[in-house]
Amino acid sequence: MPIAIIVGATSGIGEALAGLLSHAGYSLGLTGRRQERLLEMQSRLPNKTLIQKMDVRDHDQAIAQLQQLIQNLGGLDLLILSAGISHRMASWEQEQEILRTNVIGFAALARAGYAYFLQAGAGQLVGISSISALRGRGENVAYAASKAFTSNYLQGLRQKAVRRGVNLIVTEILAGWVDTPLIRGSQGKRFWVAPVELAARQIMQSIRKKKSRAYITRRWWLIAWFLRLIPDWWHRRI
Repeated sequence: MPIAIIVGATSGIGEALAGLLSHAGYSLGLTGRRQERLLEMQSRLPNKTLIQKMDVRDHDQAIAQLQQLIQNLGGLDLLILSAGISHRMASWEQEQEILRTNVIGFAALARAGYAYFLQAGAGQLVGISSISALRGRGENVAYAASKAFTSNYLQGLRQKAVRRGVNLIVTEILAGWVDTPLIRGSQGKRFWVAPVELAARQIMQSIRKKKSRAYITRRWWLIAWFLRLIPDWWHRRI
């Protein structure tokens, strides 16, 4: 039975992926900040599910908790890093929380996952990034910058794994707008907002196909293409 851990499993994409993976036959380790949600998920998922309350902002403790969860599960085949926060027009205090969670917390656990897979000789690391990673966003400066970090960090780990000759698949998920609490709380105008179940199914397909990069939903590659091509003077005005 394959083993997966989802960091940030108590809402949105992480929660939807937990259901899909469990029904697909995975043993799961689930983490999040809300213990009551973890317990509820553990009670309804069909396959073996271990839970661990985790705050990725406390990165040293989070690393130790991840390592313990791997030991308790008896190994790890798939690590999904889905924890992340956002605030539209964030204050400096809010930006600091975004950076602690989306940058330091992410990097700590991605590095720990890479170290485990390096020793094991194989595995798959999946990070939930965003279309926002492609260009800066005036309404959400820190969030867009944090997702650019996520994408570049994953690409760097992929290159390291290739150079080391390790059979490690690193999958970068560039998500557009998905109907999650994070998007619903942003208060901006949105288009192409996908149901979280659809986004999770497409992510699962990308995991199974061992893709290096996937746009979720798929049509967001058009926006990615547009954002990469337009000049700075145009981008500043949109």
